[in-house]
Amino acid sequence: MPELTTHADEDYVNTVAAVSIAPSGTGEELSEYVAQVVAVIRDSGLKNETNAMFTNIEGNLDDVMRVVRDATMTLVSQGYRTGVSLKLDIRPGMHDQMERKPQLVNEILDRQSK
Repeated sequence: MPELTTHADEDYVNTVAAVSIAPSGTGEELSEYVAQVVAVIRDSGLKNETNAMFTNIEGNLDDVMRVVRDATMTLVSQGYRTGVSLKLDIRPGMHDQMERKPQLVNEILDRQSK
């Protein structure tokens, strides 16, 4: 696997991705296929978290896009027609947004409830 870009690198562009990757035409239950995709993402070394609908990934834009491609190819290489839903939040100069964004919302809600 290619080396990940570090935060100190001047080419680092923080990216948070929400991605859903699943095959088409394989039946109702997709968990076995999704698990294959999530394994690639988790093995990437990028910060990630999986919820009921998406897997969020954070890292340098190039690294995130490479992981999305690699995860997609897990199913494509098996011959499956594969759908990908991808949303990106690209914020140069930022880091740790997967933790900071929900924290900020919680702080605002706490202030509003007082």
